[in-house]
Amino acid sequence: MKKILKRLGAILLILSFVVIGVGCGKSKVDENKNEIVIGYDNTYFPMGFLDENGDTVGFDIDLATETFKRLGMNVKFQSIDWSMKETELKSGNIDAIWNGYSLTEERKEKVAYTDSYMQNAQLIVTLKDSSIKTKNDLKGKIVGTQQGSAGMEALEKDIEIINSIDGKQPILYDTFDKVFRDLEAGRIDALVGDETLVKYYIKQKGEEKYKILDDNFGKEDYVVAFRKDDTELRDKVNNTIKEIKEDKKFDEIYNKWFGDNN
Repeated sequence: MKKILKRLGAILLILSFVVIGVGCGKSKVDENKNEIVIGYDNTYFPMGFLDENGDTVGFDIDLATETFKRLGMNVKFQSIDWSMKETELKSGNIDAIWNGYSLTEERKEKVAYTDSYMQNAQLIVTLKDSSIKTKNDLKGKIVGTQQGSAGMEALEKDIEIINSIDGKQPILYDTFDKVFRDLEAGRIDALVGDETLVKYYIKQKGEEKYKILDDNFGKEDYVVAFRKDDTELRDKVNNTIKEIKEDKKFDEIYNKWFGDNN
């Protein structure tokens, strides 16, 4: 009897490890469940954010909704800590990252990704009366950006600039609206951020307050990111975005958020 009980105990222990292992992550999307969970930063205007009514809106929100409608799948948008986006994806808490996700060499190693659906650039923004006119003028200045953003990566890659700014590292924030607030309050001298976000914010808040430098940290591509082995879903989304571009629905969504001339 003791031997039987020991064997049962060992079996139960093994089963408990199996259950824990299953719960710790998810490798592929179960498309039979007919729902995709997209991770996004709910302050990242105009790509995906909460409006004054608390509704999730934005360019990427509209594009993702249209994409999965055509694929016959429901989509759920889940706000995440942007600095943990790839971790959230890998763990299975979300199925995709779709919120102004710039493709970088570092990110290529972590995710499966679609073709570029839109271009972006990392811009430098100061207040209108700032003496900063070029990238080199950032020497000794306090620079801010978002934690885990492509702007942070761009700054860190420019060794000459990063070593010249105050503290040899940028001030990092969890959301970009906080970066802008500290710029306006004079707590930082400049910020580095996505062109789409920067231009939208400035247009909303008053173009007379800010200055966008001609210098920037280079062009980038926006993509949709999936887990490494979710290539089947990635391909479906990729092909559907192409269809949306071909039948001009993409232009309709773009003009809604950026206007005909942006």
